[in-house]
Amino acid sequence: METGSPETTGAAGDEPVWRGLPPGLLRMRRLLLVLWAGLLALAVGLPLGLFAGPPWAACALLPLTAAAWCWPLLGRNWRSWRYAERADDLLISRGVLWCEETVVPYGRMQLVEVTSGPVERYFGLARIQLHTAAAATDAAIPGLAPAEAERLRDRLTELGEARSAGL
Repeated sequence: METGSPETTGAAGDEPVWRGLPPGLLRMRRLLLVLWAGLLALAVGLPLGLFAGPPWAACALLPLTAAAWCWPLLGRNWRSWRYAERADDLLISRGVLWCEETVVPYGRMQLVEVTSGPVERYFGLARIQLHTAAAATDAAIPGLAPAEAERLRDRLTELGEARSAGL
């Protein structure tokens, strides 16, 4: 994944410069996984241990086992997300089993939003949401650094206005 200049490639035959998501998104998702699995294990194990007996309290291991299984999957999913800015459009690629690549032409963008919920703000992350005329082509890039999300929003808005004015 490229971490250099966010400039687009000039010629149509050039490969796009792909950028990955920052590791803060992976840390946030893994922390939430551990938190929810721990709470669920406690919510399952405590009542079963008190009312049904200690052997039934072993059922509390199921959420912890599921969390251990999901831990590497979160890493694979995080590594699969990437985006690239090209001269005429934005590419978003994601997915491990079902790979999706979304192409959003700058001239079709109607609204570019930067959002950040309380957990995302705690981890210093933001999400960029792209809205187009067709609802099926709306796209999002989660887990960006707020400065990068704002830079991308401003650049996409500028390019969208320039491309739509030329239509």
